[in-house]
Order: sequence, then C-alpha cells, then structure tokens
Amino acid sequence: MSEAANELSIDQLKEKAKVLRRHIVRMTTEAGSGHPSSSLSAVEVVTALFFGGLMRHDPNNPTWPDRDRFILSKGHAVPVLYAALAEAGYFPVDDLMTLRKLGSPLEGHPNMTRLPGIEASTGSLGQGLSIGIGHALACRLDGRDARVFVMIGDGEMDEGQVWEAFAAAHKYQLGNLTAVIDQNGFQQTGATKDVLDLTPLENKIEAFGWHVQSVDGNDLEVVLEALRTARSITDRPTAIVCRTRKGAGTVLEEQGDVNFHGKPLPPDAAEKALSLLV
Repeated sequence: MSEAANELSIDQLKEKAKVLRRHIVRMTTEAGSGHPSSSLSAVEVVTALFFGGLMRHDPNNPTWPDRDRFILSKGHAVPVLYAALAEAGYFPVDDLMTLRKLGSPLEGHPNMTRLPGIEASTGSLGQGLSIGIGHALACRLDGRDARVFVMIGDGEMDEGQVWEAFAAAHKYQLGNLTAVIDQNGFQQTGATKDVLDLTPLENKIEAFGWHVQSVDGNDLEVVLEALRTARSITDRPTAIVCRTRKGAGTVLEEQGDVNFHGKPLPPDAAEKALSLLV
C-alpha cells in the first residue's frame, strides 16, 4: 500500500479524529474501565499517522515487511490505537465494544499476539523506545525502507531506560526512528511537573544528538507538518514533543487533573461528551 492510498484530506482527517474520540469514549464507558483521557490526548498524532499518508501500512497484510511501524509505548492509552486500527480495517468496528471483556483480544494494554496491527506488547512503561530501536535496526539490517514511530508518555519519560534508548539511537544513527512524546502534563499520581519536572524536554533530547521539534499536538495540521519533516530527516533519529491536553476534544479537557487517568466517563457524562463530538 502506498502512502497516498490511505491519505485523507484535512477536513476528512478532522472528522476521523472525532470518530476516534467517539470510539474512545464509548468503548471505555462500556468497559467500565480504561484510560480515556490519556487516549484522547493522542488522537491527532494517531489520526495523522494512520490516515494522513504519513505511515505505510496495509490492513490486508499486517505483517508486510516494508510497512512502517507504530509502537505505543504508553500502552494504557491503547483505546486510541484500537479505534484507529478498527477504522483502518484491521478488525470490525463493532469489536471495539468488547474492550477489556473476558476473551476479547482488545486487552487493557496492547498484546501483539492477540490482534493484527499491534507491533509490540506494551504497558510496562519505559520500554517502547528500546523496542523501537530494535525494529529500526532490524529494518536497516534487512534493507527495508521502513520508518518506526514510537509514542511515549511524558510521565513515562521519568524512566531511565528511555534516556538510555535516546543515547543508543544516536549511537546507531537511526535515521528511520521517530519518537513522539505526548506531553499532556499528567501521569497516574499527579501532574508531571510535581512528580518529576523534566521540562523543557526539547533541549535534553537534542543534547543526545536527535533532531527535535516542539508542536501543539492537538492541532492536526501542525502535527501533519511535523511528521512530514520527521520523515524527511534520515541522518539521525527525530523526536516530536507534542504539547497536548489530557482528555482533548471532550468534557474531560475541563478536568485539568488526573480524575479520569484510569477511570472511564460514567454514562451520563459520556453522553454529554458524545453530543459535542458531532
């Protein structure tokens, strides 16, 4: 599948982002469990990658050797990935409502043995970028023209393994690797600035020899341009620090805290959120 084959116009992409948000709200509320606000902050990036022509992939051939890879290191936000995979045709959209139910392949964190399109089993935070390095090295060794995208949570950046991975990616000059940091400002136990303030992230990552961009991660057009720039750089690894809003695009955005980090919207609040996503 070519990059253009699954590319939508900007208006279509904005509508697709709304669709993904509706899926996230519905499936987590139906499950009575999950991480809706962390999923919602990542919608624009995931929409751009899967539907904006920035990532080569084929739902009819999920293990296509020349595909680009997307690894969701912040695995608790998997509802956004499930929503994108279903909309892209990897499995039926109706299956989204089985999230976290007994026997469903849509587990609470990504499981690559259960569902097509999942590149890595994640959820133990801090490991995704290391996995991405393995994919990027393997693609290079195999002579594959494929890029690896890894989404990392800003709370996850507290993990030392992430910074070891930044150093290793520079050592191997992995120009086919892009890290996207979802900087929504919150993690499980509080605001990231209160738990461990690593801001500004940009100059720290740049000090490891990476090309770094800093963008509004909930502005779809800006995200698209940043991803295009990342794809054009092949002499070193690239990072995009995406300033996002937890629960972006829904009533959760008004919370400004961790109340819904690991808790779904109750049915009445879910209906209010869905009524605004039209």
